[in-house]
Amino acid sequence: MTVPGLMIHRSTFDAKQTADRLVAAIQARGLTLFARVDHAAGATAVGMPLRPTELLMFGNARGGTPLMQAAQTIGIDLPLRALVWLDEAGTTWLGINDPAWLTQRHGIDVAGEGPVAAMRTMLEALAVEATAAHA
Repeated sequence: MTVPGLMIHRSTFDAKQTADRLVAAIQARGLTLFARVDHAAGATAVGMPLRPTELLMFGNARGGTPLMQAAQTIGIDLPLRALVWLDEAGTTWLGINDPAWLTQRHGIDVAGEGPVAAMRTMLEALAVEATAAHA
């Protein structure tokens, strides 16, 4: 599965376990979990079906502020977001916004890509911790 701008990982866990594992990995790194939105619960509340779908918003000011100083419009995409969902075949997925895509979207020239590469590496590690049984 590919979606432009998303780093997508197939999970070996169900959707709730994957989201819970992602929260634990976020908190273990000292990042702030700003919101956890259960879209399926919202759908149920209005009488509509939706497979498990959960949005997590997380990050820290030290990482996000320099990006907003470069282009305040990136604030629409920060804090970082991850989506955990169960597809129609019963497979759980985790998608995280790719910081390189976000900076490109907002026209931010990141000299040497160092900070963005480090952020992407950290996000990939979070995804592996949340989705892989061996992590």
